[in-house]
Amino acid sequence: MQGVCEMGKIVLITGGSRSGKSSYALGIGQSVPGPRTFIATCPMIDDEIKVRIELHRRERLSGNWKTIEQQTDIAKTLETLKESAVILVDCLTLWVNNIMYRAKTESEDLSEAYMEQRSNEVINMCRKLSGMTIFVTNEIGMGIVPEDKHTRLYRDLLGRCNQTIAAEADAVVLVMCGIATFIKGELKDVIT
Repeated sequence: MQGVCEMGKIVLITGGSRSGKSSYALGIGQSVPGPRTFIATCPMIDDEIKVRIELHRRERLSGNWKTIEQQTDIAKTLETLKESAVILVDCLTLWVNNIMYRAKTESEDLSEAYMEQRSNEVINMCRKLSGMTIFVTNEIGMGIVPEDKHTRLYRDLLGRCNQTIAAEADAVVLVMCGIATFIKGELKDVIT
């Protein structure tokens, strides 16, 4: 099948909030023929988020995306998607947030080493698939050092996640103002 690889390809799309990352990711995903799966990591925490989630679901209907809501166990979910030509995970930023929230409610400590381990589990599962997995994330490490320890921990965990995924990705794309710049690899490297 055109668009599907022998070993799973990984694309990481990063940038600031509202930079056009998700739209760009959808465009890449829709350029590949075959079954498409969208893994949504955003928890439905209030009415405004509920409206946003519904708008995004409608946006994906025309692309024939199957949507799975998974807040913390991306690796396990990926394992069930062997038939997908494209899997889009939107987003790692919320995934890390959700892991932190779960750890806090269970009185667990988190470390960068733990985040790297979880990220590597996701990467290893992606490589076992035959399609392409696209990850969307935010680049939050370009600002000032956060004032409180919980926000600093979040910045550190997300930074470790992003670095781990980027190191193994076939392509890394920075989106700013709706314009995509490849900082690792090229589109032809991931769409075969």
